[in-house]
Amino acid sequence: MLETVKYLIGTVGESGYGSKSTADQVTESCPDLRSITAIVTGSTSGIGAETARVLAKRGARLVLPARNLEAAEDVKARIVSECPESEIVVMSLDLSSLGSVRNFVSEFESLDLPLNLLVNNAGKFAHEHAISEDGIEITFATNYLGHFLLTKLLLNRMIETAKKTGVQGRIVNVSSGIHGWFSGDTIGYLGLITGNKSRYDATRAYALSKLANVLHTKELARRLEKMEANVTVNCVHPGIARTRLTRELEGSLFTDLSFFLASKLLKTIPQAAATACYVGTHPRLLNVSGKYFVDCNEASTSELGSNSAEAERLWSASEIMVSKDPKAVFDQRLSLK
Repeated sequence: MLETVKYLIGTVGESGYGSKSTADQVTESCPDLRSITAIVTGSTSGIGAETARVLAKRGARLVLPARNLEAAEDVKARIVSECPESEIVVMSLDLSSLGSVRNFVSEFESLDLPLNLLVNNAGKFAHEHAISEDGIEITFATNYLGHFLLTKLLLNRMIETAKKTGVQGRIVNVSSGIHGWFSGDTIGYLGLITGNKSRYDATRAYALSKLANVLHTKELARRLEKMEANVTVNCVHPGIARTRLTRELEGSLFTDLSFFLASKLLKTIPQAAATACYVGTHPRLLNVSGKYFVDCNEASTSELGSNSAEAERLWSASEIMVSKDPKAVFDQRLSLK
């Protein structure tokens, strides 16, 4: 109850920010970002568009990947109208397609740009059961697996940029507090809903994908530290805002009731974008990695989300899914336990 009251009144935490802080406010004290190149997925609307706007306002060069190039160009035009000196590149990317991810990275590398900041923000909630072109349940494929491959393929560029510039690279994975709604066998459930339409539950599938974002952060942080790379990775829960995604979540009795009860807790878009912008830019986050942030302050994940063995297991399964026939991972599931 006390935490809810603090949230409602916007009590600030150790960072000096809280639930009412906006993306503009949390970046006021960040360094000049004119030397920074950032990729922000899911930037055609909502939290992603606001994150892109604020980063551009602070001087960052932006790469905006999108399935809908027209929508991305509209976002670019709005940002340029506010910040005429902005440098923004729009590129094609469908995160549900591993081939599209590879094509995007190849095209990005051909631009020979540095890469300092990667914000894995894009999210999808699929009411109806669907399978990606690679044979994986569509929510997991879009929210997690596409970002896993994107990060994997861009990592060397980020490490090289950090070495050349001396500026620490940052990866921000946008997850959700809903990750705590999932419990059980992650790979087993993914196999079940990929192969069996009748067992599909949209909310649980979404929770699984967001748990995967948390586990990805934990394992990637461990690997970056082992590599002694000057790159950090952290995970954020943006809070619930009235975005296109929340509208897509509506439709079932359970989720409609949840949003009705939480209506007083909804954030504005600028407030919802604050935590990703804070984690991506604030000086006090130097060398902080593998953490989970809520309202711009470090918080705890679910018990499963903090499980190192599960994080390593998911990583191994993900490597199989992006390097072979993705469905082959289900045949090897027992060996991943």
